[in-house]
Amino acid sequence: MTPKEFFEFAAKHQVRTVDLKFTDMLGTWQHCSFALDAWEEETFKDGVGFDGSSIRGWQGIHVSDMLAIPEAATVRLDPFFAEPTVSVIGNIVDPITRQQYTRCPRFVAKKGTEYLERSGIADVCYIGPEPEFFIFDEVRYAQNQHQGLYQIDSVEGAWNTARFEEPNLGYKPGFKGGYFPVSPTDTYHDLRGEMTREMEKVGIKVECHHHEVGTAGQAEIDLQYEPLLRQADNFMWYKYIVKNVAKRAGKTVTFMPKPIFEDNGSGMHTHFSLWREGKPLFAGDKYAGLSELALYAAGGILRHAPALLALAAPTTNSYRRLVPGFEAPVNLVLSARNRSASIRIPMYSDKPETKRLEFRCPDPTCNPYLAWTAILLAALDGIQNKIDPGAPLDRDIYEMTTEELAHYRHTPKTLGKALDALAEDNAFLTAGGVFTDDLIETWIKWKIQKELHEISIRPHPYEFHLYYDS
Repeated sequence: MTPKEFFEFAAKHQVRTVDLKFTDMLGTWQHCSFALDAWEEETFKDGVGFDGSSIRGWQGIHVSDMLAIPEAATVRLDPFFAEPTVSVIGNIVDPITRQQYTRCPRFVAKKGTEYLERSGIADVCYIGPEPEFFIFDEVRYAQNQHQGLYQIDSVEGAWNTARFEEPNLGYKPGFKGGYFPVSPTDTYHDLRGEMTREMEKVGIKVECHHHEVGTAGQAEIDLQYEPLLRQADNFMWYKYIVKNVAKRAGKTVTFMPKPIFEDNGSGMHTHFSLWREGKPLFAGDKYAGLSELALYAAGGILRHAPALLALAAPTTNSYRRLVPGFEAPVNLVLSARNRSASIRIPMYSDKPETKRLEFRCPDPTCNPYLAWTAILLAALDGIQNKIDPGAPLDRDIYEMTTEELAHYRHTPKTLGKALDALAEDNAFLTAGGVFTDDLIETWIKWKIQKELHEISIRPHPYEFHLYYDS
């Protein structure tokens, strides 16, 4: 869509307001609304100004002025405003140099796809994510000098089988018992359907939706594979739509990886493949029907996985999910069909175009532009350096001894360990100038100071159980 076509689109839909959105460093959409009459075709070249010092991880207050340049091709009708509103995604530019901003996540993804094309290995990277989330009826939390608590509730919660509900009908998915039940146990089919319909209205291709393993409304809506940058844009719409449809229904959604103790957490298994000139590159005659190139790509992802997770599983809560016993992919190995492996090769079809790697460690709190680009760069490093992924793990890990499991690498146990890995292993990210040292350093500094430090200085409720009477 050209800027001229943008205004024609707006006139067709009787739009009076433009909502400009962009993604901050940590992966949250920001927005500002403008009167359509205040925009002209030159706006798509000149941009609109905003305060970059108020955006997490961006500018200092002494250099705060920034520009957001709207990209006409991203225009969609926003489904959640009372009057017709067009939404457009902006790219961030320095107003003095007119250079694209190195900490703009969307710019990183653009550079990543351009680097892929320059490499000559492939010309497109396809991403197919499986984001999971919880739908709750209520959430309450507090942290101050004299209390620290959280409380969640759901009509589906296994803990509510005895609650007075006038009447309580008893259809509550048990802990780890929520996978694929039909109604009336699955009470959220229609709500998930409403979410998918809103996604389809903005051009997102939905593959399927279903109840997930966890109790209390855990859900999954899977997206059909798309090129990396387009899918990252889609995922920002995905989270926006899921949260707002839930709110419209009087519900609340969280993408936190582990909001419920002793039940499965929410991940975002990421299906990944490379193509060139319309042909898939991951099909071959090697292990699980993969090509040698695909195995090298897996080798790169596994080699760099600890550093990758600082971007792909980027919260302290992420490592409450990445623990043994809850179908978590904590083993840094390759496997066909084994869901405890970090990289699984789906075996549902032997068609070449379906061959892909499923990296199971990421979760939906990640910034998709950064996380998926980092996965791409790790795979390219594996291909360029012919990194062996190692022997596959096709056994049931629950039947293996501690001594046997000790031969395999595992995901980091904490965000701090993942950040340490990123600090030591980031040359694959800066290849081709895709990530900059400045962005990596800012990411690590933010996570340590704003998250790890803040968690470390606060008493944990369970510490009262352990130590109050000591």
